[in-house]
Amino acid sequence: MRTMHWMITAVVVLFLVGCAGVQTKPTAEQVQALAPTGKLRVGFLSTAPIHATKDAASGEFKGPAIELGKELARRLGVQFEPVPYASFPPVLAGAKSGEWDIAMIGITSDRAQVVDFTTPYMVVEFGYLVPGGSSISTSADVDRTGVRIAALEKSSPDAYLSRTLQRATLVRVSTFADMVEALNAGKVEALYGTRAGMLNQVAKVPGSRMLEGPSGGEEAALAVPKGRQPGVEYARRFVEDSKSDGFIKATIERAGLQGVVVAPSK
Repeated sequence: MRTMHWMITAVVVLFLVGCAGVQTKPTAEQVQALAPTGKLRVGFLSTAPIHATKDAASGEFKGPAIELGKELARRLGVQFEPVPYASFPPVLAGAKSGEWDIAMIGITSDRAQVVDFTTPYMVVEFGYLVPGGSSISTSADVDRTGVRIAALEKSSPDAYLSRTLQRATLVRVSTFADMVEALNAGKVEALYGTRAGMLNQVAKVPGSRMLEGPSGGEEAALAVPKGRQPGVEYARRFVEDSKSDGFIKATIERAGLQGVVVAPSK
């Protein structure tokens, strides 16, 4: 009886695994919706560690956006094509002009007017970076009259501060390099962005430090241009599969990201 019990259990497990494989297999309609050119063109902010960075030695991009894009392309049976951007506004513009098929970006109501989002695949913490000798000691101390804070224009941190700041001044800049230049030149008193991104700038601002305390965050998801609903459905399934099988957690760990966790399954 014990042997028969284990045989039945094994058959059930194999059946469920087989069903999972069938569920994640894309239809021809879904492949066409996600990769109409025969390639999966993946848009991402190449200067944001939570998405991707360029390897100084090889010149190749690496990070969660690259790994997720390559894996989705593999499952679709098409070639992967990276579409990097140096600043955020062109990423969203690329959805309207048809430059990419999917992109990894934070979820906001404004962006949802232009793209359809999957369920979130990771949760990203925001944080402040201040120069050495700053009198600002915690995140709660930043929102004061006379304090200027730099954030990337049209980014999720920009949107968060736009909603929440009451006394400090928000200074919008185009790139991380502009943020660092503004802080080094004394044009702003703090930088604000993803904690992973700000930690990446610490070496460029000698003596700088991250502030402790809660300071906002966002959920990141795969974005698909409007009008590709069959593709959105498969992309959502892909995200949930990648969360449950540990793939997304592994990409975060390989990138060495701090302040980033896998989003809960839905």
